[in-house]
Amino acid sequence: MGKLSIKVVLAGRTYPLTINEGEEEKVRTAVESINRNIKMLQDNYAVKDMQDLLAMTALQLATKEGAPLQKTEAAKPSYKEVVDELQQLLTLVSAE
Repeated sequence: MGKLSIKVVLAGRTYPLTINEGEEEKVRTAVESINRNIKMLQDNYAVKDMQDLLAMTALQLATKEGAPLQKTEAAKPSYKEVVDELQQLLTLVSAE
């Protein structure tokens, strides 16, 4: 898979990124989410310093339900994920 160069605006600053092809939508969605959260914090609190807003956003995203806190947690698939993957494998095998 090739690399793709893009520019994103995060918290009012432009950042050039080199990403794998196929990841652009994921990266742009993450940037939109972060910028939306910063705007919400600006509107609801008297915080103006962008570094504080970025730190608050990072904390909220890191503690968000479902966010992996440790690599070991991220590596453990849920029961439903395992069942779904097994179902997909069964479908592929039976199709051959």
